[in-house]
Amino acid sequence: MVVDTKLYDILQLSPDAPEAEVKKQYKKLARQYHPDKAGPEFEEKFKEIQFANEVLSDPQKRDIYDKYGPRGLEEHGGAGGMEDILEHIFGGGGGAGGMFGGGMFGGMGGFGPFGMMGGGGGGRRRPQRRRGEDMVHPLRVTLEDLFNGKLSKLKLKKKIICNACKGAGGKSGAVQSCTGCNGQGIKISIQPLGPGMVQQVQRVCPDCGGEGEQIDPKNRCKKCNGKKVCEDTKILEVQVDKGMKDNQKITFRGEGDQQPGVEPGDVIIVLQCAEHEKFERKGDDLYYKMDIGLTEALCGFKIPLQQLDKRELLVTNTPGKIIESGCTRCIFGEGMPMHRNPFERGNLFIKFNVIFPTTIDHDEDEMKKMEALLPPRPQMMIVDDDETIHMTLHDHIASANTYDQEGEDEEQGHGHGHGHPGGPGGVQCATQ
Repeated sequence: MVVDTKLYDILQLSPDAPEAEVKKQYKKLARQYHPDKAGPEFEEKFKEIQFANEVLSDPQKRDIYDKYGPRGLEEHGGAGGMEDILEHIFGGGGGAGGMFGGGMFGGMGGFGPFGMMGGGGGGRRRPQRRRGEDMVHPLRVTLEDLFNGKLSKLKLKKKIICNACKGAGGKSGAVQSCTGCNGQGIKISIQPLGPGMVQQVQRVCPDCGGEGEQIDPKNRCKKCNGKKVCEDTKILEVQVDKGMKDNQKITFRGEGDQQPGVEPGDVIIVLQCAEHEKFERKGDDLYYKMDIGLTEALCGFKIPLQQLDKRELLVTNTPGKIIESGCTRCIFGEGMPMHRNPFERGNLFIKFNVIFPTTIDHDEDEMKKMEALLPPRPQMMIVDDDETIHMTLHDHIASANTYDQEGEDEEQGHGHGHGHPGGPGGVQCATQ
């Protein structure tokens, strides 16, 4: 029976899986989570998969892990110098210190694989280094930038450790623990709220400004004035790859603000794509609206269209193949390049809007010739007698404001019949 299944869970295997199944599952997950394919955010996941395979595909390491868990790997050298990944996977201060020293058995310590008592809190626990905050910066790009790719330069202001004092803030021995807060950076005071009631208030130490230490002004570093860090300007070259998307992130590891004893955070660039006046992007596909006349819709056309990389595409439609207003046609392989595979592209969809003429100035003979070319009218039974009401259509359509005004006029007893049958500006009816 195995004592820990974390590495098996990473590879999605049962503890009794054979070695061939371990290798097969590793290849599957490695392809799925490789950062070049899945994205840089899966880099840590990919490292976990690699480490789990390194242990479980080696019979000796696997036997040690099954019997003693992560602590056995560390003490037997089975971790292969990968203490950081052990700490990342098993948490705390590493697989040994975190799980067996103080994590699982609290302050009492625990027994190692050889029956030895671990000290309270774990004698081998490594202090975990604090990490600074990430810096997020937006980068405005156009749809052309995401189609063609672009190298942008971003001017970044950041804090770096002072090279004059090496982050000490002053001369050697100048930094002293603050006596006002005993190096805690905060002060706690008790305030009365009423009879028999008090409140504990915590505030930043005014003597050290929350730093927990003080430097004699005479011994402060002249360059950073005791702040340990200085302002610096750095130019980041941001490579916008073809096919990247709106709100996609580009991460620069460890380029955040620096502080002594603190691991720098990351600089995260967030792409913000401006709206394009002609094209619309949906995934890897592009959409374009094209206006054509009635002649083009019926008799065919050849219309140039400028692609996002300045190429001229000739959109053609053969005569006799009717284009309906609102229909969509597709041009394969002329959409957006696919990220990390720019030789593959989505499709370009063109939605047509047929603009009809308002009037046709032709005599009766020409109208008959035109009608002969068009599909025949539907056969309808037309009855024309004394009871038939003839309706005449007009271009004018009363607006909502007109009807609002009519309502006010009717309430006042001054209705004039605007917009009603028989009134000026409405649909006229004549009874024969």
